[in-house]
Amino acid sequence: MYEIFTLNNGLRVVAENIPYVNSVSVGIFVLNGSRNECPELNGISHFIEHMLFKGTNSRSSKEIVEAIENVGGQLNAYTSKESTCYYVKTLNTHMDLCFDILSDMLFNSKFSEEDIEKEKAVVIEEINMGEDTPEDLLADVYAETCFGKDSLGLPILGTKDIVSSFTHEKLIKYKEERYTPHNSVLSICGNFDVKVLKELIEKYFSCWESKSEIITQYSTPKILCDFHSKEKNIEQVHINLGLKGLPIGHKYGYSLVLLNTILGGGASSILFQKLREEQGLCYNVASYPLSFKNIGILNLYVGVAPSNVEKSLDIIKREIDKFKKFNISEEQLQINKEKIKANYMLSSESTSSRMFNNGKSMLFLGKVNTPEHIINKVDSINRDGLAYVLENCFKDGVINGAFVGRNVDLDKCILQLGDDTFAYNQKYIEI
Repeated sequence: MYEIFTLNNGLRVVAENIPYVNSVSVGIFVLNGSRNECPELNGISHFIEHMLFKGTNSRSSKEIVEAIENVGGQLNAYTSKESTCYYVKTLNTHMDLCFDILSDMLFNSKFSEEDIEKEKAVVIEEINMGEDTPEDLLADVYAETCFGKDSLGLPILGTKDIVSSFTHEKLIKYKEERYTPHNSVLSICGNFDVKVLKELIEKYFSCWESKSEIITQYSTPKILCDFHSKEKNIEQVHINLGLKGLPIGHKYGYSLVLLNTILGGGASSILFQKLREEQGLCYNVASYPLSFKNIGILNLYVGVAPSNVEKSLDIIKREIDKFKKFNISEEQLQINKEKIKANYMLSSESTSSRMFNNGKSMLFLGKVNTPEHIINKVDSINRDGLAYVLENCFKDGVINGAFVGRNVDLDKCILQLGDDTFAYNQKYIEI
């Protein structure tokens, strides 16, 4: 059972009651991430996320985490390109504590100068860790390759120089502008009494007042048709190739999910079978759609030995060229519908997963996609939708890419993918 309502201050609330569980998950979602930042403030959204754990007027940083961990709960947060989320999961008998802690962090964090300076060192070490992790580094190199100077191309963590420049005044100003009830969603999932829940929400969140009129809006960026490499003295070359995707909420989004499942979405997928099982060229290969507001990309990832880059790119290009003309059988269509439905249902068996799904759906789409709605969407995938995706996402093949590793011959890699490709002949594409 769902309860969806909006407080007088504009905060949207979505609550899903599951009476047969013993837990409750609560998350506060803010429509703000690195996509909202200018280059001079890159990383500030992620830094603010850190600072909300550093102590409030009534609790130290240790007391914040102890309050949840001492009752066996979990407290965490994340920052993405387009949102920031703070979340708690506990036994449902501690729901009051969940709201108390989250609201205290959100409204009463101190942002002391001493804590800011300490956290700069922590975040810089997080940046260092990302630079030492090839997959993380590749994601940042690819984002810049794909979106260039658009804010979608900025790294979520920011850079060391920019992070070092943050001050108390900058952080507070940015938080007051972006952290508003109109720009946020409160999501709850678990076993609770609806009346008690509403009383707690009023108690802890009705006092949230906007100090800004900013409501996040996103433009439609250009996708650059470009290729970049980053030299790194590691054993593998990590490769991210991009095809056109679909924006979040697109009516044929599930058709893309289904075709991606066939191409690179699991151990039985085409790319996994061709590159790993048949040729033994890699350990990890996958494809996955990345959907944002107004824009989307389909990513292909593989990590291979430097000596196997050429052969791997040949196979990928050949398989994509074949896939453009893919004619799915009725049996394949039904099998892959069942895969998607099963993966979704299995991933939604915890209160935290459902809390995330509901919160993100409300934040980005303004509605809740119930399990029944999603299953119906998958069941309704038809050949018209699949044809649309093949025409609009796969027809042009690889349009951009990024490489991290030793001695990458970028010109040769581009030629491997075909100098007659859309990517090689166009500067950018408009969606």
